This record gives sequence, C-alpha cells and structure tokens, in this order.
Amino acid sequence: MADIQIQSPNVSYTDDLIEANYMYQTTNVRNENGVYKVYPHTTNFTFRTKRRMPKLGVMLVGWGGNNGTTVTASTIANKLGITWMTKDGLKKSNYFGSLTQASTVYLGSSLEGDIYIPMKDLLPMVHPNDIVFDGWDISALNMADAMERACVLDYDLQRQLRPYMENLRPRPSIYDKDFIASNQESRANNVICGSKKEQVEQIRKDIRDFKNKEGVDEVIVLWTANTERFCDIVPGLNESGDSLLKSIKKNNSEISPSTLFAVASILEGCSYLNGSPQNTFVPGCIDLAEKHGVFIGGDDFKSGQTKLKSVLVDFLVNAGIKPASIVSYNHLGNNDGKNLSAPKQFRSKEISKSSVVDDIVATNRVLYEPGDKPDHCVVIKYVPYVGDSKRAMDEYTSEIMMGGHNTIVVHNTCEDSLLASPIILDLVILTELCQRITFRVGNSPHFQSFNNVLSILSYLCKAPLVPRDAPIVNALFKQRSCIENILRACLGLAPQNHMGLENKLSDPVDWKSSQNEPLYDKLKTLGRNNGFSTIKELNYLN
Repeated sequence: MADIQIQSPNVSYTDDLIEANYMYQTTNVRNENGVYKVYPHTTNFTFRTKRRMPKLGVMLVGWGGNNGTTVTASTIANKLGITWMTKDGLKKSNYFGSLTQASTVYLGSSLEGDIYIPMKDLLPMVHPNDIVFDGWDISALNMADAMERACVLDYDLQRQLRPYMENLRPRPSIYDKDFIASNQESRANNVICGSKKEQVEQIRKDIRDFKNKEGVDEVIVLWTANTERFCDIVPGLNESGDSLLKSIKKNNSEISPSTLFAVASILEGCSYLNGSPQNTFVPGCIDLAEKHGVFIGGDDFKSGQTKLKSVLVDFLVNAGIKPASIVSYNHLGNNDGKNLSAPKQFRSKEISKSSVVDDIVATNRVLYEPGDKPDHCVVIKYVPYVGDSKRAMDEYTSEIMMGGHNTIVVHNTCEDSLLASPIILDLVILTELCQRITFRVGNSPHFQSFNNVLSILSYLCKAPLVPRDAPIVNALFKQRSCIENILRACLGLAPQNHMGLENKLSDPVDWKSSQNEPLYDKLKTLGRNNGFSTIKELNYLN
C-alpha cells in the first residue's frame, strides 16, 4: 500500500479527517445572436474525507446466483491466499478486473519519471477482504452447492472453498413470477410470503439482523438477481415517495420486487445499488432516497460488450468517423441468459444496452444532425452449452470521407461472472467511500454530501442513473476521469489533464529569474546546477 502525504498549505490532516481546499474550474457558454460567448468560472470547494473506515457489510439480492457466489468465493480465496492448479498451471487469487483494486492512477512526476499508484491508495478505502457478505435468494441451496451449480470457478478452487461456503445460506427472497421469466419457477423454493408491505418489513428485519449478528457498522444492499420486466410509471402509483409507500401498503401488483428491496434498504438508511437493467428506481423510489438522505446507484453492470462499445464509439466519433450501424449479438448459457430468453425481460436488457451511445453521438453535430443516430440492434440468445462463457459479436459500420465505408467486426468471449464480480466490489467500495466525503461550496458554513443519486458510479453501469436534469455520460474515459479527478480533488490535487507542458517547451528554463532564485540556490548547494534542464525537474524540487 502506497503511503501518500500531500505537501501543500491547501491540505491538512487530522486523526479523523483529510481536508482539502480545491479550486474547481468550469466554462459557461452563451449563444448570443450566433456568437458563442465563453465565461471561465472558478469555484472554491473544501473537501473533507473521514479517514476511519467502517466494518462494511454487503447484502446481495440473488446471493446464490453466479455473481453472488463468485464474488463471495473470490473474497474468501483472496483473504486466505488460496492457490489452485489448472491445466494451464498454478493460479493465484487476485482482483483483476477491479477498477479500485487492480488499476493505477497518475500521481505526479519525479526525477525517476512518472509515478503511478493503485487507485485504492489515493484515499482510505475498504479492502474487499474485509467485507462481510450476506443476502437473499429464491433458491435455498447453500453457497457451496450454489457455487458448484454456477460452474464459474475451477474445480480445484471450489474444492478448497467448499468448507468456507457450505455454512453460508441465503435468506428467503421475494419471488413474483409476473416480473421474471416463468422458467425461474423451479428454483423458487426459498421465498418470503405475505403482502408487499409484509415483504418490505421482513427485508428490513433481515438487514437489522445481519447488522447486529455480524457487528458491521454500515450495510450496502446490491441487486444482482434476475433481470425483471420494466414496471409502469403511473400517477398515484409510484411517482412520489408517498404514493409509492401507499401503493405498497395497498399491495399493488405493479410494484416490483427490486423496488421493494430498494424501499426497505432506504428506510433502513442503507445505500442501494441496482446491477440489473430494470427500472427499479421509479420516481417515487428516487424521491424516497432524497427524503431519507440515502445513496442509490445503477443501473445494470457494465462488464464486457457494452463497455467496449462505449470505448469504440467514443473513439470513432472523436476521430470524425460516423458510426451508422451498430449490430450486437450475444449468446450465453447461464441462468441470466435463461431468464433473458423471455421477451419482457429481454426488453429491459435491450433498452440498457441500446442507449449507451446516445450521449456520444449528441456531442458531434458535424457528423449527426439533430435526431440522427446510428441504427442500433441488440440480440441475445440462450445457448445452455456455453454456460457462463458469453459470446459477443459486434459489427460497427461507419461512414468515412467522400462516401466511403469502414467496418469493424469484434468477437469477444468473456466469462460473464468473472467480469461482473469485481464490478460489484467497485460499486460497494466507491459507494462506501462517498458516504465518508462531504464538501463545502465557497464560504458556505454548511458541509453537504454528494447528490443521493451517485452518478460517480456511471463507469460501472450500462444505463447510468444520474441526478434530475444532469446530463448522462456513457463515454468510458470521461466516466473514469470523473472518478479519478474527484478522488484527486479530495487531496487538493489538480485534475489529470495530460497536457504534459513540461515536456513540450523548446526554450530552456531561465534558472536565475526572480521566481526561480530559491531553486537555483538549492541546485547550486546540491552541486547540481548544471544537471537540470527541464520544468519537470524544477517542479520536482519545488
């Protein structure tokens, strides 16, 4: 773990807090009679980050599914340092695929070159090994048997994990056959009975029971269960927090299980994250989260094909190339694929996968006129034999100069749950971190939290949930830059801009100018006055 100490008058440390003053620069634009008038603007922020990390509990809805068993088993394997043999040789436990645990960020430059550190070391973050898991599932299988049913992890690894997994059993979950495919009924032997109000009360009781038994300080609830059909948005049903609670009390059939879990979590003060594409967060649910000051985030894990799409279309459009047709075909054989073979559940997934290019297209009115966008087709087929190893095939056909065409065809084979599991970890780790960050704008005496809709999580979601009236950003590099630069702001560090001006100057530095005299004396004292010639070295010594 990297030990970072910011040497700046704008940053202070106490035993409890990191406090940083940060100048946030934005650019406002007005179109006045066809002339764009540009107004640079600077706002002062003061960030406070609590340094003490809580004992974190995570409750997964669909704990016994492929994702739930895989992420639980993986954290146990990492904590124990388990190794296992495969036909390709010895394998070691790791968190590859996790943004927080396995990616690095630029910290700054030194005499030895640029310094990169793991993202998890920028600010105090909960380690996945320390997370305590629990959850619900409509299947009563213990977690060892559920892991075996999932067919994701290698046999030798499963064999070593079984003693730690077989005593873990999911709590009964909510089963409503109107919202998921009928082919799931054979698994539903572990369900909560009663009215929707009684179901919400049972979920709340489960959260409290888990918190008390495990002694966790915070609980985050995450949906990784089956994709549901979209539910209707109807006035008087779910357009406000009050109407949603009344509809639950009346046992209205159009309130989905995922929304019931969200409501129960919010009423218990627990952040709720949606890893599937359905519209869990109806307006009333968002309103309820705002009233109770609880974070929510989603929708739908962005793991493989859609993540690549958000990179490739961004690249093409920013290169001045016009994608005109995007056709995506998938086949997979896990239980997710089985559930998605039903038309209504597929429609939920189709919507989340199709909207990923819209904001990218909207940025370029040279290529696209208003209302113009690529033909975008998404197909998903259930093929049991391939199991969790999903096949994704994409064809991108673009218009290029003088009526020409460019076609890119991509074939991607990805082990679905091994891509989704690190995303689950990133979602809960970043959400927990956001719960410890507050900030003050300007001279306001009031420190506030982030908006209840955590759009900082957009990098991890196919259909990012954003605050009311905020723009949706799907371009992957913009989403990652948002996370990295917010973490840097909490340390009083400027955003990473990739300008690299220190390496682009042709004239040598005037070492004896008035502003550099102290540094010149320092260099002379070190006997190095003839050895330095770049702005990078000057800044390093400064």
